[in-house]
Amino acid sequence: MKIVTYNVNGIKARLPRLLEYLAEQQPDIVCLQELKSSDETFPEAEIRAAGYGAVWHGQKGFNGVAVLAKGIDPVERQRGLDGEPEDDHSRYLECDVDGLTVASIYLPNGNPQPGPKFDYKIRWIERLAARARVLLAAELPAVLAGDYNVIANDDDTFSVRAMADDALMQPESRAGYRALLAQGWTDALRVRHPAGRVWTFWDYQAGAWQRDAGFRIDHLLLSPAVADRLVEAGVDKAYRGREKASDHVPTWVRLR
Repeated sequence: MKIVTYNVNGIKARLPRLLEYLAEQQPDIVCLQELKSSDETFPEAEIRAAGYGAVWHGQKGFNGVAVLAKGIDPVERQRGLDGEPEDDHSRYLECDVDGLTVASIYLPNGNPQPGPKFDYKIRWIERLAARARVLLAAELPAVLAGDYNVIANDDDTFSVRAMADDALMQPESRAGYRALLAQGWTDALRVRHPAGRVWTFWDYQAGAWQRDAGFRIDHLLLSPAVADRLVEAGVDKAYRGREKASDHVPTWVRLR
């Protein structure tokens, strides 16, 4: 079973790339982020024609998450996180797919920092941690997959110096991510590539792709029951070099 997280950076603009990826790789489950699409304009027909059922939580112009499943319809469990009723950002969607609980996560960027956007990011991580504890307490086989907007380790970026002032690499961001891991979640990509330097994102600016100046911010966290089934984890890097590609690449785990 191949489970993918993929920040598409606009599903309507990248739909040809997404459909191409589904056809070529045939993943079993795909968690999408940054749809930049309202619920009404989500391309359900095209995705169903590709052989995938879908649940989505859209938002016009920005944010937005979805869960796709090959040959079946995901069953929605929860959209959004508890803790801030006034928060209307479409950033969390949790579904059941064939006995597995999967969450698609688009954690706030937090820039500029310090400031209200960074404060919101840290509160959001804490709200995610609260939900993660519930899933672990239920002993569910679960995967928390998404764009976490956190560079967790120094060797997860091409340049510590270049990213030092960015919200993605602040001590508070890293502490929030590590607190998640401390609950008992396994960072699949880190386990399979402990030396780091595996990028999931390359900016459109300053020739980042051409210089391989990337960093790792897309993560798949596995509950203990799922971690025991981990076979491999990686990135489908070549898709970043295709025409009109997202600035993220599909990041995946393969489970028994």
